[in-house]
Order: sequence, then structure tokens, then C-alpha cells
Amino acid sequence: MFPDADYSGRLDRARALMSERGADVMLLSVGSDLPYFIGYEAMPLERLTMLVVPAGGDAVLVVPRLEAPRVVPRDDAFSVLPWDETEDPVASVAAHSGGAEVVLMGEQTWARFLLALQREMPRTRFESASPVTRELRMRKDPDEIALLRAAGAATDRVVATLDGIAFAGRTEREIAADVQRLTVAEGHDVASFAIVASGPNAASPHHEPTHRVIEEGDTVVVDFGGRWHGYCSDTTRTFAVGEPSADVAAAYAVLAAAQAAGRAAVRPGATGGEVDRATRAVIEDAGYGQYFVHRTGHGIGLEVHEHPYIVTGNAEPLEPGMTFSIEPGIYLAGRFGMRIEDIVACTDDGIDELNRSPRTLHSVA
Repeated sequence: MFPDADYSGRLDRARALMSERGADVMLLSVGSDLPYFIGYEAMPLERLTMLVVPAGGDAVLVVPRLEAPRVVPRDDAFSVLPWDETEDPVASVAAHSGGAEVVLMGEQTWARFLLALQREMPRTRFESASPVTRELRMRKDPDEIALLRAAGAATDRVVATLDGIAFAGRTEREIAADVQRLTVAEGHDVASFAIVASGPNAASPHHEPTHRVIEEGDTVVVDFGGRWHGYCSDTTRTFAVGEPSADVAAAYAVLAAAQAAGRAAVRPGATGGEVDRATRAVIEDAGYGQYFVHRTGHGIGLEVHEHPYIVTGNAEPLEPGMTFSIEPGIYLAGRFGMRIEDIVACTDDGIDELNRSPRTLHSVA
């Protein structure tokens, strides 16, 4: 599922960052850090899978024997150590950690395994691996951006198909099923999610599709994505069923201007907070500030939500290779909601837009 990459180089860069932080070992289990470094995703099982990365030694993947056939061997990056049902994998991880004083632990590791390791290694200090993993993962290489671009193009094709189908008289769940089917049909490995929120439901940003029947005059927020060779897509478009009301059209014009302002603010050296401010200022100046209830965006890659976050207070400068969403929204409780979301990449001279479907209010029957 995951493409070939310079996994050995990624591990070497991680070791360098570990050494800077005085860490002896990094331990990675479930979540997206593991596939980033070795191209293998651990199943979330009660059986422990864990990559042991010593700062000055070779990486070892401790994995249940029944799962080992799923691991693609990459001898230049790591070795595989299968364990049997009667063996203690925690003891094996501790042994390969070599009496480490400081261990960096993947943040999505199950608590039961962390607690067991703390008992096995009582003199070890456990810290978060995120300061190392986020530094590497949020700066995408050209191959990663190419995968995100392909995923974005596939979601654009889904939007084009949705423009030609009837919404009125069908339920949110029926449209959501269409979206997920189309997401896979356009080349994704899986459809990860599909938010379809109509009429007053559209004022809930993360609404789950219901049996509500979509009606003439509704706005419908469609937010969806999937995984393309391990990398995520995520886009949102807003549809108007029939002729939009004057207040919907007015709010949407503000939203489109805000999203354009956010995209225009992306450049190396700008901060996530500044991009958020650019979108938010347009919405606030038009009197809709209280109806924009979330951040402007989130990073994307092996996870739908990862660093960097495009939010007020984030003073971290954007750099070429960072990929994230620009997705302002306006939500009037009990009436309607709307959102425009694109995935973009920061480049040496500005922005690379990875979603390109029309950002107008999409008109459907």
C-alpha cells in the first residue's frame, strides 16, 4: 500500500534529531509514524508491534509472527524480529533498547504497552517522539507531494461527477454512499470519510450523514477524502439545491473571498497564524466572524490531520514542502452552513494548489 521511499535516509535523519535531544532510543507502534519510517502500518491489535530505533544502532521491528508476512523487507533500513504467542514482546523491546536512559515514544502507542514498558524499564525516562517525527513528516518530499496531488485530482473528479447528480429527494446517507463509492472508483485505496450535511445540518461542521431528505433550497456541505497509496485526500465543496437564497449567496461570496485570501497568504516565512488571520479577517469584516468556529486548516499527509496547523497563535513559519488545508466556513445554527476546502503545498515562491475543482457554489437539482 505504501510506496517505495528512502526509509533508510528517514531513519538516519531521525537519529540525528534524537542525538540533538539526548535521546537513546525511539519506539514507534500504531499510527502513521511507523509507515513513514518503514512503509509498514501496524494493525491496532492487542499483540504488540513496535519499531526500536537506537540513536546509534540498527532499527528492529518487533512484530507478531502471524503479522510478519505483511512486512515488506527493507534490509537497508531495519530488520524484522517476529515473536511467538508464548513470548513477551515487551521484554524483547526493552532488551533491544539496551538500557536506554531516554526513550522517545510514539504518541499513538497504546497506554497498556507504555505502562508495561515503564515497568520493564523503571530507570528510563519516556518522552514524546513528536518533536522528532513531526519535524520530518511535516516537510514533504517531491514524491509525497506527487501522491497528494494525485489524491487531490481524484477528489476533484468526484466533485465533477457530483455536479451532475440529483440531490433533492435523496437522503444525506444516500449521497454519502455515492461519494464514498466514487472516491474508490476514482483510484483511492479506501474512502476514509464522507460528511454530507444539508439544510440546518450544514451548520454543524462535522455532521454525520443522517436519513434527512435533502430539499429544494438547501445548501449541502460535502466534505470527503480517502487514502491514495497511504496518503490522504480531503476536500470540501458546498452545493445549492436549486436557486440559493439571497442570504446564502451573500454569505458564500464572503466565504469565497476569505478562502482566496487564505490561499494568497501562503508563502515561505508566513506563519500558520498569519494565514488563519487572512481568512478570518475577511469573514469578520463582513459581520460573520462569530459563525466561523474552527481553525483555517490542518496539515495533511499520512494522516488527514497532522502538523502544521493553520490556526491563530501558530507562529511557526511555513516552509517549502509543507502541505495543509485552507478551509474557512460560515455556519448559522438552524439555518445553513458552508465551507470551501482545498489542499495546498507551500513552495519556494508561494503555493501549489492540489485541489482545483471550481470553488463556486455548486448548483444541483
